[in-house]
Amino acid sequence: MSNERLRSALLARGASIQELADAIQVNPKTVERWITQGKVPYRRHQYATAAFLQIDVTTLWDDSRAVETATDLGKAEIVTVYPHRHMVPATLWREMYARAEKHLDVLVYAGLWLSEDPAFLTIIKAKAEGNAQVRILLGDPACAAVQQRGIDEGHRVMDGKIRNALVNYRPLFDSHPDIGFRLHDATLYNSLFRADDEMLVNTHVYGIGAYMAPVFHLRRLPGGGLFDTYANSIEQTWGGARQVTDYDITGD
Repeated sequence: MSNERLRSALLARGASIQELADAIQVNPKTVERWITQGKVPYRRHQYATAAFLQIDVTTLWDDSRAVETATDLGKAEIVTVYPHRHMVPATLWREMYARAEKHLDVLVYAGLWLSEDPAFLTIIKAKAEGNAQVRILLGDPACAAVQQRGIDEGHRVMDGKIRNALVNYRPLFDSHPDIGFRLHDATLYNSLFRADDEMLVNTHVYGIGAYMAPVFHLRRLPGGGLFDTYANSIEQTWGGARQVTDYDITGD
């Protein structure tokens, strides 16, 4: 039986059999047999393939050993769990972002507290100047998801928080154009803070502010899948987001 999941994953990635074979150092005919004959690769090749395709290994193969290993790897990607965001050491956010060399992402509705931190602003300026990709994604103040999140948190002022954050970031719009700022209209179930292969995931809980919700500190491991699941949501949200306008900041 053919492995249509692997075939579809290759198509979604825009990769050929040859490119996959080269990336994981196997013969292209071997990869072709995995697809057309449903042959199950060695575990090392399963994880290498999953890493190349940026997908969970268990999506590609129903190998009980792979499921067990992927579960263990997923657990291993969790560095620690904080019951509430306010319990995360203030230095961790700065140290994590200071370590970033390639990717620095923020995906939030407002993240006002972060925009008010002079140390964070200094870090993102330095990272942009050092050729790291810096992307700040805030909620569209006028969108339904922002209005609903304000209601869910019990304050109805989420749009105002976003505009305040935009005011804080505004000096960077012209002075550091390499820093990407966009607005999204997505319903967020987590606020995400990524620095290369590290991430803080701040869950959203109905009825309380994000500062009271749990935070997971993740570190990416090849084949783990948990980190990449959240990282992929950043990419998708960024792709559907729009540029910031003066109206977004002033409301006039």
